[in-house]
Amino acid sequence: MKSPYVRELEPNQTVTTSFLVRAKEIREKKTGEPYLSMSLGDRTGEIEAKMWDNVVDVMETFERDDFVKVKGLIQVYHNRQQLTIHKMRRMEDGEVDFADYFPASTRNREEMFAELLQFVRGIHDPHLQALVQTILNDPEIARRYALAPAAKQIHHAYLGGLVEHVLSLCHLARMVSVHYPSVDPDLLMAGVILHDIGKIYELSYDRSFGYSTEGQLLGHMVIGLRIIADALRALPDFPPRLRTLLEHMIVSHHGRLEFGSPKLPQFPEALMLHYLDDMDSKMECMRALVENDKLVDGHFTVFNGSLERVVLKKANGASAVPGQTESGKLKCPEPPQPARFLLRWNCCACRRCGRPVKAM
Repeated sequence: MKSPYVRELEPNQTVTTSFLVRAKEIREKKTGEPYLSMSLGDRTGEIEAKMWDNVVDVMETFERDDFVKVKGLIQVYHNRQQLTIHKMRRMEDGEVDFADYFPASTRNREEMFAELLQFVRGIHDPHLQALVQTILNDPEIARRYALAPAAKQIHHAYLGGLVEHVLSLCHLARMVSVHYPSVDPDLLMAGVILHDIGKIYELSYDRSFGYSTEGQLLGHMVIGLRIIADALRALPDFPPRLRTLLEHMIVSHHGRLEFGSPKLPQFPEALMLHYLDDMDSKMECMRALVENDKLVDGHFTVFNGSLERVVLKKANGASAVPGQTESGKLKCPEPPQPARFLLRWNCCACRRCGRPVKAM
């Protein structure tokens, strides 16, 4: 077992450990000499890394998705931990335990997939149940569905993340559909289970997470439609109108044109799928942001681009809203840190406490 993991790293600590190379760039200093800029990771997280000296000796000896052993110093740069590497070498696959380097769900993947099949059996519409079962009975699809992450980075970005995300949506769909009697629970459940099915081929997850050639060229919505079309060849009696409704749910589940959906949700089940999917992904993103934040002090995380905000670490401190004055206004315990310019609102937020401040 490797040690330390990314989550165990502390500022001003000199470490010798191993990582999977998730990104690698050879850049130039002002002097024209090369330096390495990398993203290194293991199953607990990811850290930015720089190597400034003796780069020529090592820069061609490894590539992205290789394992490397490094010695270096952990520092804090722009409120994020960064590793300055002093020594480095490529490792052979036989030197490592792959389980140490790939983030994975804390739940058993086979158990989650079995739970998913229970939701499939709960679909009462015979056509929808037959379609979903036909797809998930394919051994290759089933293997990939249980293994794939739900995204490359933003949410549920770990092995088993896709089935964990979809299971969460299944539970939400079951509860919410009861509250809205006009919603067809079978159509909603089928849409939930199949909306991201294309990600099993869109994403590559054999080593680090990325996009396959098919994923880059088509995207998971188009791939999902192809999977459904292939399965429907074995179901000639499947109603054409029902097929159109299900296909619309897949192509509209991102909810907005600028977010990649070629169509906006245009009936209740499609709209509900979008909002449940969006909520679950954002809640997971917020949870992971707070859990993985490396700031030593402060009650707020660093700014997150996908959430477009900083997030309160409410477990820090005794009060419900640490740093709050008697007037109810947030007060930074120290002078505001250099502000990050927020283009969307044409304003700035303090990196430490998140309150709006004048740009510096």
